Amino acid sequence: MIEHADIDSELIPILDQVSDPEIPVLTILDMGVVRQAKLDGDLVQVVITPTYSGCPAMDVIADDITAAFNKAGYKTNIELVLTPAWTTDWISQEGRNALEKYGIAPPLDADADKDALLGNKKIVKCTNCGSQNTKLVSQFGSTACKALFKCEDCQEPFDYFKCLK
Repeated sequence: MIEHADIDSELIPILDQVSDPEIPVLTILDMGVVRQAKLDGDLVQVVITPTYSGCPAMDVIADDITAAFNKAGYKTNIELVLTPAWTTDWISQEGRNALEKYGIAPPLDADADKDALLGNKKIVKCTNCGSQNTKLVSQFGSTACKALFKCEDCQEPFDYFKCLK
């Protein structure tokens, strides 16, 4: 969970049940899109930030948050905020580990990301065999936030989650 998130502790188990609809092995807490969750009586006020301003998953995430809290007996008010902008730094370590196990290379830091996406360095690790002998196939993978790589050793393609700052 992101350090700057302001979440009432009793709400964490409920939020931790809500998966990212595009990467179901990650929760919305792993992704760091929950900025705030406060309980006021039986109303939960939730503030979320999209991974990018046009992210089509945010409506689904809001609906899933509402459903999770309704099931637990709460009403919700969900607010979408765009600033500060989401960054891949907000993905938890657990989320990064889950991405890799799922077959998506987690984001590198901004400088390394640029080197990898421009083909300057072989630093994106294959999620299948662990080799860094990988090459960029396409700037865009299965979604706009991912790039498609291929391992030169095991010949398997895999997505890389691009760094966003």
